[in-house]
Amino acid sequence: MKHWVRPLIAALLVPLALAACMFMPGKFESSLNIRADRSFTFAYKGEVLALDLKRLASKAMAAGMEQGMKEDAKRKKGKKDSSADELPDLTLTPEEKARRDVEYRTLATQLAKEAGYRTVEYRGEGVFYVDYAIAGKLSHNFTFPYNQDAEMVFPFVVVELRGKDGVRVKAPGFAKQQQSGMGGLGAMGAMGEGMGEGVGEALGLNTGAKMDGIFTLTTDAEIVSQNNEEGATTTGAGKTISWKVTGSTEAAPMAMLKVSGL
Repeated sequence: MKHWVRPLIAALLVPLALAACMFMPGKFESSLNIRADRSFTFAYKGEVLALDLKRLASKAMAAGMEQGMKEDAKRKKGKKDSSADELPDLTLTPEEKARRDVEYRTLATQLAKEAGYRTVEYRGEGVFYVDYAIAGKLSHNFTFPYNQDAEMVFPFVVVELRGKDGVRVKAPGFAKQQQSGMGGLGAMGAMGEGMGEGVGEALGLNTGAKMDGIFTLTTDAEIVSQNNEEGATTTGAGKTISWKVTGSTEAAPMAMLKVSGL
């Protein structure tokens, strides 16, 4: 491990810390039904894992500054700092955990009031239980989860309108984080893999290992393309594609559909 790891962790966390929290799936079941007439239903039932980015960034930057001052002091004395190769301790103190838990319980109460959230429970240690279901018409893009007040980042599922009759479904949250293109987060995940014990683990980003679920897309629209090797199966409701999602899933579930024009 090199002495630049500590400041690099802080630098990578700075842009992510502009958001309050990052949420990732735990154990879950999720389904999306898109009809050719643009009507849709979406459901997510299971765990949501929270990572407190602001607190992690603050602790990482404080640790980097403290270590830098220690190294400068020892260099002036002609000594080598043997702790320079150590990763910063980003473990929350009991007081920090208590404040975080209060904030997360408040967030659970706020989310429970929003459309679609049938149940939101905070179960401690950064774990929420969510039962969410919503229906509508695809006249605009759809993202889950999204809450402006909580400043969430890293969506699980995104449905985008493409042209007059195209709809793209992509689930970046249902794949390994370094594959998501999330800038600093992706860099940390990739760097962690390459450094053995893992910078990502030091940051608490190993929550992807807890991800375990099924994402199912059902549609009677034309499937233009999709990335499930097993392809679609025909059911009474149309065609169904199911993706098994774990912490080692490399490619985010994706499908392109052709629906009725706007």
